[in-house]
Amino acid sequence: MHNAQELIVCEHCDSVYRRRTLARGEVADCVVCGAVLERHQWLGVEAQFALIVAALIVFVIANVSPIVTLGLSGMTAATTLWGAVIAMWNDGAQVVAFLSAMTLFFFPLSQILIFGWVLWFARARRRAPGFAQAMSALVRVKPWSMIEVFMLGTLVAVVKAHTYFDVVPGPGIWAFGFLTLLVTLFSSHDPRQLWDITREARA
Repeated sequence: MHNAQELIVCEHCDSVYRRRTLARGEVADCVVCGAVLERHQWLGVEAQFALIVAALIVFVIANVSPIVTLGLSGMTAATTLWGAVIAMWNDGAQVVAFLSAMTLFFFPLSQILIFGWVLWFARARRRAPGFAQAMSALVRVKPWSMIEVFMLGTLVAVVKAHTYFDVVPGPGIWAFGFLTLLVTLFSSHDPRQLWDITREARA
């Protein structure tokens, strides 16, 4: 009879496997449907929490700092992410402005805050209040955070704009680049392992 923590169930086909220790960079796949069962967690909870705090700080910097400054005939114009969103809204592109605000601000911020919330308690091996709902929300929010797509689009736009304007990357674009790296790092970790290392707080 195996302990429940020694078993892992595929969330796609319900196949059950005995959990084993994974080596660095190793991934366990379901032999039935090929879904990822578990990844090696190369960062501990404290390190993951540090990444989240750093991501929140960089996120604030990225949203309040100019993304790029354009110069032409001695005149310059700089804009932030929200400046661009407001400009699109005023120009009649409300749908694009709304989607940009959601995928570049609200969804990434929600992902950072929710992950930070559960990790804050996980540092003491406890489950945060609303842990199950928070874990479910993380799964739903993650696909809608599109900072990487924004970075790629911005780089393409900067290269094209350089043909007509003097383009100076602002602090915001560097912050978004660093944020992309941080988001990629903590997104590479499977939050499901928090179920195994935390326990419900005793009443």
